[in-house]
Order: sequence, then C-alpha cells, then structure tokens
Amino acid sequence: MTQNANLAALSAAGVSVWLDDLSRDRLRSGNLQELIDTRSVVGVTTNPTIFQGALSKGTSYDAQVKELAERGADVEATIRTITTDDVREACDVMAPVYQASDGVDGRVSIEVDPRLAHDTDATVAQAVELWKIVDRPNVLIKIPATEAGIPAIAKVLAEGISVNVTLIFSVERYKAVMGAYLDGLIGARAAGHDIGKIHSVASFFVSRVDTEIDKRLEKIGTDEALALRGKAGVANARLAYAAYEQASHRSEGHAGETSGSVFGNLVAAGGRPQRPLWASTGVKNPDYSDTLYVIDLVAPNTVNTMPEATMEAVADHGKVLGDQASGKAVESQGVFDELAGAGIDLDDVFQVLEDEGVDKFEKSWGELLEATEEQLRAASAGS
Repeated sequence: MTQNANLAALSAAGVSVWLDDLSRDRLRSGNLQELIDTRSVVGVTTNPTIFQGALSKGTSYDAQVKELAERGADVEATIRTITTDDVREACDVMAPVYQASDGVDGRVSIEVDPRLAHDTDATVAQAVELWKIVDRPNVLIKIPATEAGIPAIAKVLAEGISVNVTLIFSVERYKAVMGAYLDGLIGARAAGHDIGKIHSVASFFVSRVDTEIDKRLEKIGTDEALALRGKAGVANARLAYAAYEQASHRSEGHAGETSGSVFGNLVAAGGRPQRPLWASTGVKNPDYSDTLYVIDLVAPNTVNTMPEATMEAVADHGKVLGDQASGKAVESQGVFDELAGAGIDLDDVFQVLEDEGVDKFEKSWGELLEATEEQLRAASAGS
C-alpha cells in the first residue's frame, strides 16, 4: 500500500501522526492496520468519550459482555476488561512501529478513571494497575495535568511506567508537567529502572482554547476583540513549543543551570525527551480551516493526535509548509498580550477549560457505566 503524500510529508517534517480513536470494529476489520499502511499512523490515543462511543454503538462487544455477565462481573470490571483488551490488541498491532522507532512511536494510550482526577494516590494506584493489566511495553497511561495529577505523574514515572499527560491548557501548567517528568525520571533512575525505556508525551489541548476564548471575544464584541478570534489556540501551542525547546536546550535562553544540568544528566543516562503532543485538533468552528491545528503546528519532535475526519482532511488538502512553531514565541506572546488587553482573563480561561475537561470525561464515563450496566442486565436476562 502507498502512504498518502500529505501525511507522509507531515511525518517527514518531524510530526508523529497518531489516531485519536479506537474501537473493536476498527481493530477487527483491519482498519487500524490500513491507517498505518496508508495514513502514516504511528500511534493511537483513547479517552473516556472514545470508549463510551465505541461500547455504546453496534454489537462488537455483545459476546464479551454476555460472557462477563455469566461470570458475574460487575460494571467496573466489565469496562476495565473490555477497554484494556482493546488497548492490548491495539498495542500488538502497533508493535512493529514501536520496535522500528526504538519505542518512540507505536504507542497506545489508556486513561485512568476521570473520577480520580483530583486524587493523587488513587490515580497512581490505578495507573499501576492498568500498566499491569495491559502488560505491553508500548502502552501509555494517561494522567490529567490537574494539581493532583502533577505529583501522580512523577510517582507513576518513578515506577518505570510510560505516561501520556493529558488535559494541559496553559504553558504554566505545562512547565509543571515538564518538571514532574524530570522528577519522575530521577525517581525511576534511583529505583534502578532503565530510564531509556520510559517515554512520555505532554498532551496540549488546542481547539478548546479557541472555543472558550472566541466565546468571550464575541461577548466583548469590539472590532479589536473580534479580530483576535481563532488565534489563541495556535499561539498557545506555539508558546508551549517554545517552552519545550527551552527545556530541551534547543533554543537560546534555556532554563537555569540547575534544571539544565539535571536534564543533561538524565539524557546522558539514556533519558528520552518528553514530546509535546497536540490534542483536541478537530476544528470546532466551521469558519476555520479544517486542517488549522495540524498545518499551523508542524514542528520537529511533536505528535499530532487527530480524529479520523481531521486526518482525512489533511490527507485530502493539507499542505505541509515546514516548521510552523519554532521561532514564533514573540509573535505568539503578542497575541496573548492583545487578548489580555481586550479584557480576556486568561487564568480564568485555563481553569474553566481544565474543569470542563475533567467534567466532560466524567460525564462520558458515567454514560459508559450506565450503558454497560444495561448491557449486563440484558445479557443476564437473556441467558
């Protein structure tokens, strides 16, 4: 099979193309393998909303639900079994990519129960449990970058477990995430783990930033405010990339000598960089280009996890123009200065987005629990 030229160009520019979706239908039909072969897909991300959609539609899970019902499994055990089975199978499909990329790609993410987002110890415990159940070296455990999540990230990494940090909205929180990654690697090394086998991505959400800020700009309603619509998401991500470059010593003005020496020592010991990942890249506003959060965020050593519709838009008409994030810090900070000048409370924006992000995943998880419980009851009644 031939790779799509646009997505191959994206990959050649240093962007790892990951699919933001997973279902048993996609696995069993061979569709995931087809995307690897024709769409340059080298990873998969999941979240509670994706699993809720997969388990609530079609009949792919009916036989397993029936079997679990006959064994007396409760709803929590049923969901854990089904989701980890899908992720394990996806890890196996991705294994050749994982091996060919020396563990950088070929990754499949599974998220801890979103109801634990504000409980550090419970998050750590479930992350370890999921790691053991999936039992594949190319799984990433997703932990939200809440205040309780930051110490959990460090503790889970210190256990030798690879982590996808999710729900990052502000550069300030992203810097805390990078600090947690360093702390985690230090802890892992002290515990005797091979830190060269520990990988992490930091999932920076993009489109939701524009959705929230655009809404506030439209409420302000001035010409100056309206002219700033659709600019915040990309600017925010570019500032995050500048922070990544700074921490990784790939630009001038790197972080202080202490953090620099820590990073250098960890790299010397085999530590890997924590790559920025652009998430929430499906465009919500139809007035914007449907490839906006892909093409305008091309940069080396990044991941872009896309819904299939966004991936197909890039495949059809996405024009990769090279690195669009490096050297954009001053310009991007100018956008944020203008937003603040227009009356946008950015601290409030990021807190609202984080709270809403956790709430949305909790709601999806609740719907998943309800739907699965109904399926278990129906299976029990029919047996």
